[in-house]
Amino acid sequence: MPAMETAKIRVLLADDHSLVRQGFRRILEGQPSFIVVGEASNGRQAVEMVAQFHPDVLVMDVTMPELNGIEATRQVARQFPRTRVLALSMQKDGVYVREMLRAGARGYLLKECTETDLVSAIREVAAGKAWLSPDVGGAVLEDYRKHVSEPIDLLSTREREVLQGIAEGKTNKELAVRFGLSVYTVEAHRGRIMEKLNLHSGNELVRFAIRHGLVD
Repeated sequence: MPAMETAKIRVLLADDHSLVRQGFRRILEGQPSFIVVGEASNGRQAVEMVAQFHPDVLVMDVTMPELNGIEATRQVARQFPRTRVLALSMQKDGVYVREMLRAGARGYLLKECTETDLVSAIREVAAGKAWLSPDVGGAVLEDYRKHVSEPIDLLSTREREVLQGIAEGKTNKELAVRFGLSVYTVEAHRGRIMEKLNLHSGNELVRFAIRHGLVD
């Protein structure tokens, strides 16, 4: 009897740079054990495409427009736990790694990695294992374990999305259009965010968002 063909690992790529996505696709399609099921250019699209394609692994950039990779990972981990997230980023700062792991990512790989590392990381994450680039391991893991509770956990999903929009410089009207809300509702979200985080100005909101990896 002929040997049974091993099921291919289904991968969804999420990065706001098309050239980066094309490079990843080329690498993965050169491997017989992978199939790229789609590409997303922002975090919101990534969540929608996970719902559509149910990939085994979502390769997720951390900083993206519309919805950042951290919040998108949080939503995927909650709604589609069978899809494992591998963060692939230029960011070495511990805050990005910590927040991606807290959101539910199974691995964190730097974009300066080799093709071999990319392939190995996806295989490990698909198998339910963890993967961290050596440059972000060690101290980051220890730091992650210590941060069981963070102020950002006080915010709802919508409040985190509004916070990202504020940090990106969007007006209340622009955010109302983005989320399909009234301007007054956006203003109410903004007020609750500031109250929950004990912040008192737009500049403090932006600094908080940067510290927690919601924007660059």
